[in-house]
Order: sequence, then structure tokens, then C-alpha cells
Amino acid sequence: MRFVKFHGYGNDYLVFEASELRGVGLSDGFERLDIGEPFPDFVRRVCDRHFGAGSDGVAVVERLGEGAEADFRLRIFNPDGGEAAMSGNGSRCAAAYLHFGGLWADEELRFSTRAGVKRYSLRGRPSPGAFRFEAEIGRPRFDSASVPVLTAEPLAEVRDYPLALPGGETVRVTALQMCNPNCCAFVDDLERTDWRRLGRAIESHAAFPERTNVEFVRVLDRQNIEARVWERGAGETLSSGTGACAAAVASMVGGHTDRQVRVSMPGGLLEVLWREDGEVLLTGTANVVYRGEWLGGKRTEALPLND
Repeated sequence: MRFVKFHGYGNDYLVFEASELRGVGLSDGFERLDIGEPFPDFVRRVCDRHFGAGSDGVAVVERLGEGAEADFRLRIFNPDGGEAAMSGNGSRCAAAYLHFGGLWADEELRFSTRAGVKRYSLRGRPSPGAFRFEAEIGRPRFDSASVPVLTAEPLAEVRDYPLALPGGETVRVTALQMCNPNCCAFVDDLERTDWRRLGRAIESHAAFPERTNVEFVRVLDRQNIEARVWERGAGETLSSGTGACAAAVASMVGGHTDRQVRVSMPGGLLEVLWREDGEVLLTGTANVVYRGEWLGGKRTEALPLND
């Protein structure tokens, strides 16, 4: 099974064409690959950084027919085998794959995702193997039912909400649906915040029935923020597209920033614009890393030593 690995600011994805995944049954549930393995198990193995190709996720693209609402179907899978509704960086990697492989040449590209149809506009090729896109990510939703997050009573907006953690600790959070459930916590100092521990605890908190991505945000000024991401099903990532959008929008609704913000993450700088019509635009680059072919090799079990 052939694939190409891309990264968006260190958030890396293996991009497959659906035709390469023979026997997967992606449209109607998870069947078994030709190599005799459930698809979630395949995702976990191929994403493993020691025994697989290594990545933060898998993107699967499939060309749609004439008259369809989009040009390609896109599905995103986390390294734990679960499916995400959308990924800002993963979808940009998939768009770059189509241009890199000569499968698409137009400046405008439409993806059909679980979070709706998303439009991608090619804004340049800053270097060989690099593709810069502006993408429509979606319209954020803030009510507790849409996130979803379980609160004492239904809330129209989950902002500065006291989330009680095990052990008596409380973190004030802003939760929103930005293609995926997101939970943002504003901090004064990222280096002194134990955000990995907190992110792990919040991701699987009982208040989030579908789990959640967690962003820790430091506001720099009206146009710039800094963020760290603990991603649902992936853990710490160097960057996250939907996470950057969630962090930016949470900063905007909280009155901390303007409606156009640069988001600095360990992997690089993403640009977020929240249009007046409610649509969030994300601009960033995806870079090719390498081509590969998955041969289906399984981890070798250790044999017992002879006495």
C-alpha cells in the first residue's frame, strides 16, 4: 500500500488513496484489510514511531464522481485508530498530496469531510515540496450541547467555566466545537504550566463524552497568541490546525484579541481569520517528507530463551 508522508508544522500525516486500501470498507464500517487486520489496528501500527512509519494520523482521500458536492472525500484517523471529524493540518497535507501527485491542478479544491464540505485555496509553493493553502475550517459553536460538554445546566456559551479535576484541582476553560470538541485554558506562563498532565486529564474528563482536544493559550497581544496542544487520540503534537482555530476563536470571544490572529506553536506559525459571516479561515503550509510503501510487516514477538 503506497502512501506519502507530509507534515504541517511538525504535525505529520500519512496520506493514502482509498483505492490503495483494498478491502477496508471505509464507507460502511471497518472491514479487514487484505493482510487480515481490522482497519483501526492498521492505523495504530502504521502510525507507531518505532514499529511503523510514524505519524500523528492517517488521511485517506477518494475522488468523487461528476456532480458530487465536493471533488474528493477525506477521512482523518487518529493514531489510536479512532476517526476525527476533521483536521486542519491533516486536511492540508491531503490537499498537498493531490497537488504533489498531479491528481489535482486547480487552485480551488473541495473536500467532503465528516464536518461538512471544506474549501481549500492554493496560495503558493514557497519551496519545492511545500504547498501553502487558505482553508475554510467551519463555523464554531459554543453551546454546551454542541461541544459536547456536560455542565450542571445547559449553557449557551461555555466560557471561563470552572472544570473540576480529580484531586480537587479546578481549571477555568472555554469549550467550543471547532470541527472537533475543543477545550481551551488560558495561562500566563506555558513553561511553568504542567499542561501535559492537565491535557491528559481533561482529554478524557467525564464532562466530555466524546473526549476533547485541549489547548493551553498564552495571549501575547491583540494579533498574536501562543499555544500548546494535547490532541484527542494523539497526545502532545507540535501543531494542530483545528486546535489553532479553537485557541484563536476562544481568544477572540474572550475579548483578548482581534478577529485575525497569528498562532505560534512549537512546529511553527499558523494564521487564523474569523470572518464576519462566522466562517473560520486557516492559512498554513504543508511539506512533503517522503514516499513509502507499507508492506504489512507485523511486530515480531520475543521468543523464550532455552533453559
